[in-house]
Amino acid sequence: MSSPEISLGVALVPSDSPAREPLLRATERVGLRVVDSPAEAVIILVDLTSAGSGPALASLLSGNGAFHALLLALVDPGEDAFASLEPLRPADVITSAVPHELAYRLQRLAERYREREEQAQLQKDLSLLLEFTADYAESLDVGALLHDVTRRLALRLDISRASLVMLDRDEGIIVASSDDPALKNRRIELARYPEIREVVRTGRPVMVENAPTHPLLEGVQRAVAAQGIHAIAALPLPIRGEVRGVLLVRAAGQRRTFSGREIDFLTTVAHATAIALRNASVLQDMRGQTEREKSARIAAEEQAAALRTYHLFFANVSEGVAILDDKACVLSLNPAGAMLLDTTPNEARGRHLHQLTHPVDDGVLMEMVACAGRGETRAGVDVGVSTQAGRQLTLPLSAAPLRDSGAATILSFRDVTHARRLADELRHTKDFLERLIDSSVDAIIAADMQGRIILFNKGAEAILDYTAQEVLGTMTIRQLYPAGVAERIMAQLRSPDFGGRGRLSMCRQDVVNRARELVPVNMTASILYEGGREVASVGIFTDLRDRMQLERKLSDVETRLEESEKSAVIVALAGTAAHELNQPLTSVMGYAELLKRKLKPEDFAFKPVDIIYREAERMAEIVRKIGKITRYETKTYMGTQRILDLDKASSHEE
Repeated sequence: MSSPEISLGVALVPSDSPAREPLLRATERVGLRVVDSPAEAVIILVDLTSAGSGPALASLLSGNGAFHALLLALVDPGEDAFASLEPLRPADVITSAVPHELAYRLQRLAERYREREEQAQLQKDLSLLLEFTADYAESLDVGALLHDVTRRLALRLDISRASLVMLDRDEGIIVASSDDPALKNRRIELARYPEIREVVRTGRPVMVENAPTHPLLEGVQRAVAAQGIHAIAALPLPIRGEVRGVLLVRAAGQRRTFSGREIDFLTTVAHATAIALRNASVLQDMRGQTEREKSARIAAEEQAAALRTYHLFFANVSEGVAILDDKACVLSLNPAGAMLLDTTPNEARGRHLHQLTHPVDDGVLMEMVACAGRGETRAGVDVGVSTQAGRQLTLPLSAAPLRDSGAATILSFRDVTHARRLADELRHTKDFLERLIDSSVDAIIAADMQGRIILFNKGAEAILDYTAQEVLGTMTIRQLYPAGVAERIMAQLRSPDFGGRGRLSMCRQDVVNRARELVPVNMTASILYEGGREVASVGIFTDLRDRMQLERKLSDVETRLEESEKSAVIVALAGTAAHELNQPLTSVMGYAELLKRKLKPEDFAFKPVDIIYREAERMAEIVRKIGKITRYETKTYMGTQRILDLDKASSHEE
């Protein structure tokens, strides 16, 4: 049994020994504790160097509590002291109470004690397993045996309850419980037992610690906490390679967990129980085929005579119909059923239902027969069977009691193999399409004809900042468009002018996100029809925000490039003009200056020549500015016309 971790106790004999102070320091160092009573200790330090050790040691050896503890003797280093140890047979000997050496010896003895206890527990587990195995092999009352197994498990592990739960589709059946021998065949909803569902899903043991807060038990944590349950272990019962049941143990009170040894023990018990359940089923079938075979045939013949009034009716029914006795042997099988099972009515008569169907899950089939035997009706339970010709079929079975004829059960069935296969394919296709829609980066939104949103994929969540849970069934498509746009789009969908009736070609549109911001998108849409009737509309939206941002950046780059090209042309032209104009201007200015020198101010030609010289200088200044142009800068000239601004285009060089 595991319990909350308590440090092992160490006692000192005699209790007033001078070694107490070193012992206190040593035990604190290695995580042990000093106790007053040797009966509470797992290690006893016997100080044979103390004057009062004789009576204390005699009292210790005469008591019953000394024999489960390991003795550590503190002796003088002399030869006589060691010789006196023979009657005592201590586990270890120390000659001085030095704290660090004493701590080392105590730690080794504590490890030895734990190993000894572990071996003792393993021996008890082995003995109990052998008892279980012997009981499984000898007992004929399986129900009483399973209760006894769970009861002894609960006692052995000191837990609140141990149960055996068999599985029946989405339900569980408690077949035995440690705390109630009358608790049998009680059905439970597996939705309330997530640990059992996890065992069925993985096929492996499930361990739950801190049960009231464990995430696996979400949804039932409050109920678990109310029962005071701290730890849960669920072990699979594998039968013919399939988990057919679970060994469920729950710990409350002081126990907080299960040790690794206990888990191994429970796993072995679960496997042994599974084998016992399988063997019990096989043995019961064999006994039914041997000891009661003769009486079953006689009863079958008598009951078949009573059923002759039904034969004509059953012979014309398209479904298979079988009449079974109380041992699930066939009294009558109609032609449709015989054809389905690849046999004949005569060959089927008197044979056990298992021999005709070879069911994949024999437990489900026999449970239906058992329910009918108790007066209950079960209908529409799918069972996989293998016919006499080896065909694999899926048959929905319905079983009902048939008391008035002396027979036990009427069983009806039909072949739905193809239909179930199609249903599986449709389900897989639906799952694939849902995954495909959710993986699209574009938003895909569908709405019914009242505008209620019925499909909202991950792409729509990313674009509009809503979650599907917030939108589905609560919002309309009109809330995702600016006012009046939804009505306009529906009008375009119903018109033949925008891509054909029921279709809308790609167009630019704005949608409204959670923050009531307009999001630019490219969209296409269509109306879904069912028999010519409009049933829904669907739209696909591509987010244009990144694309428009990129287009703006490209436009800015193009504008800058154009300006750069203009500047380059202007600079080149300016350089060329400055170079070409400089030479004739130099000549004009030179000749004008020569003329001015030869003329006197009072001469008639002096003033015109002076004007020529000054204007030439002005032109030279303009040419110098043209030569310094490095960018394209313009100014208004004569209304809307613009010309190059020489001052701004060349000012940064000055």
